[in-house]
Amino acid sequence: MSGVDGILRALESWGWNEEWAAAFAPSAAAGLTPARVISQQRGRWLLAGEIGEWLGLVTGKFRHDAAMGDLPAVGDWIGCAMSAEHKKARPGREDARHHAARIDIVLPRHTALTRRAAGSRVTLQVVAANVDVLLVATSVNGDLNPRRLERYVAMGKDSGAETIVVLTKSDLSDDGDALVAELAEELRVRVVALSGRTGEGLDAVSPWLQRGRTLALVGSSGVGKSTLLNRLAGRQLMDTSEIREDDDRGRHTTTHRELFRLPGGALLLDTPGMRELGLWDAEDGVDETFDELVELALSCRFADCSHTFEPGCAVLAAVAAGSVDAGRLASYRGLNREMADQHPTAERRAKDRRFNKAARDASAQAADRRANRHGD
Repeated sequence: MSGVDGILRALESWGWNEEWAAAFAPSAAAGLTPARVISQQRGRWLLAGEIGEWLGLVTGKFRHDAAMGDLPAVGDWIGCAMSAEHKKARPGREDARHHAARIDIVLPRHTALTRRAAGSRVTLQVVAANVDVLLVATSVNGDLNPRRLERYVAMGKDSGAETIVVLTKSDLSDDGDALVAELAEELRVRVVALSGRTGEGLDAVSPWLQRGRTLALVGSSGVGKSTLLNRLAGRQLMDTSEIREDDDRGRHTTTHRELFRLPGGALLLDTPGMRELGLWDAEDGVDETFDELVELALSCRFADCSHTFEPGCAVLAAVAAGSVDAGRLASYRGLNREMADQHPTAERRAKDRRFNKAARDASAQAADRRANRHGD
């Protein structure tokens, strides 16, 4: 096998294909090396590509110029400038991990899982990039919460990834089939049930485990994401903890996002449990998740109906008739308010940027006029 073939196979094992190669061609011509971000911790990125795995860093200028959400995220394909040490390295050499390469570009993302970052500041966090299939994990015990699942489904639909709800720990329930049918009808997505501990029902996710395809696991802490990852990988990739007897929940073990290769060639990204999931600019995802309410709203008397008190509201009529769950309508209204609250901030910032640019331009023009007068 030639060196070129070896490099190509190394890249393809992380999801590289002809489409990514075409997008990277200008960067390759500029001497950059392609790699995929497989982990991130404390401002350092672990990259994987033609020489195995190595560290990557962004320059101060890159960080300063990057718009919100533009810094590398796990799953991104990037172009980096390799050091002399890297160029001497060979695939599998551990010393490559100790020499950081400079990350120069991030290729345009096919999909992006985003959320409002936790905390009081209104900022965007890219949870993962270039995910083909989002697996929303929830256990069949006390963690099962349709309202929270709606948030995850909306995030997945807005990202462009195919979204699947996975009911874990099915061995703890006797009515898994009924739950699958009920949630599939309510959430309007595919739902499967399995047990990462026993392996029961694991074949349910096999159709999505295709070579070169990237999947991501999201969900609350303790629902069995790492146990499922280990089961699919056939070995212990992530630490897991025993289920607590008082609430049938596992203890939180995953502390960072990391992309793993599975035996069949698929890639699976494990994520830490999210204590809160604030959506970010996800109106399309919300509308897709609640598409039956959006369709009903077309029959409301008023075009700007809030589905709260207005006469002639088709959505409220459906709730009264029992064909729409009142909790689902409340969730839809709440998510729409959440989305609406983000726009004034974004619009104000855009207005401020336009004002500041106009002020700078005016100042520069005034300086030019003064210079011309003095020159005369």
